[in-house]
Amino acid sequence: MTVEWRPSAAQEVLQARARFLKKIRAFFEERGVCEVDTPLLCQYAVTDPHIDAFEVPVTAETTYFLQTSPEYAMKRLLAAGSGPIYQMCKAFRRGEVGRLHNPEFTMLEWYRPLWDHHALMDEMDAFLNHILCTPPAERVTYLDLFQQYVGIDPHTMTVEALRHVVERQGIMLAGVAAQEDFTRDTYLELLMSHIIEPHLGVNGVPTFVHDFPASQSALAKLRRVSEVVYVAERFEVFLEGAEWANGFHELTDADEQRARFVHDQQARQACGLPFRAIDHRLLAALPQLPHCAGVALGVDRLFLRWIEKRQLSEVLSFDWLHA
Repeated sequence: MTVEWRPSAAQEVLQARARFLKKIRAFFEERGVCEVDTPLLCQYAVTDPHIDAFEVPVTAETTYFLQTSPEYAMKRLLAAGSGPIYQMCKAFRRGEVGRLHNPEFTMLEWYRPLWDHHALMDEMDAFLNHILCTPPAERVTYLDLFQQYVGIDPHTMTVEALRHVVERQGIMLAGVAAQEDFTRDTYLELLMSHIIEPHLGVNGVPTFVHDFPASQSALAKLRRVSEVVYVAERFEVFLEGAEWANGFHELTDADEQRARFVHDQQARQACGLPFRAIDHRLLAALPQLPHCAGVALGVDRLFLRWIEKRQLSEVLSFDWLHA
């Protein structure tokens, strides 16, 4: 039997990757952002029902988790007075396998104390220009996109009305049996992914989408925009119809964050997903967390774009099939 032991990526690609990582670090060094290193193996995993962590038995009685993001540990550093920080590290997510997905991937995440999400969008724009030589990004609200491409207000429509919109667009997948259980966000995500996203970031111009529905707030602050509508102060970056980064004006209210974690736990239970305990160390740190903004993006995908390859196996030393 022949065993394939060679790297997934060509040697010249791996050498280019080293130069690429150096270019990223140079961007932050010039701006006085300190590189940090946090544990990959931790006692807690995220409660998010859409993200699943790998479990690692440490002793016969103790299970830890490979981190899906360094966010919680980095926020504890910020709360301790670290100042602006960034990290490039491995992250791990179960079930994420494909041309543009690898269960183990490299994530870049950075935080700016005393900034909001608009200031961080400015820096994200500068970062993309530094790495990919992109032109200045376009910025648009979530509301404006839905009004332009779907003709609706996503913040006020009922679940039933959204279901009819999705059906009229002809994007319901055959064989989906649980439509009666779909939430507003399920329908909004279908409209976003099928109708809107293909128009975003075209011709090499990044699109920054901001002011998402409050129900999609995750770890972001909320802002009231009308008597009945709140929006999440977060943004996503799109290029050539695909999401590249996710940024937040970070929530610092521990009580609100605990409530969101409990809601996540309930959603996980409803979906039959494994229980995930709340990270109480993060909650204890939040009252000391300075007003700040943070953003995360996948380095492997960014490098894929930089070197003009088609799939992650071409830019990883060993992809998941050869690890």
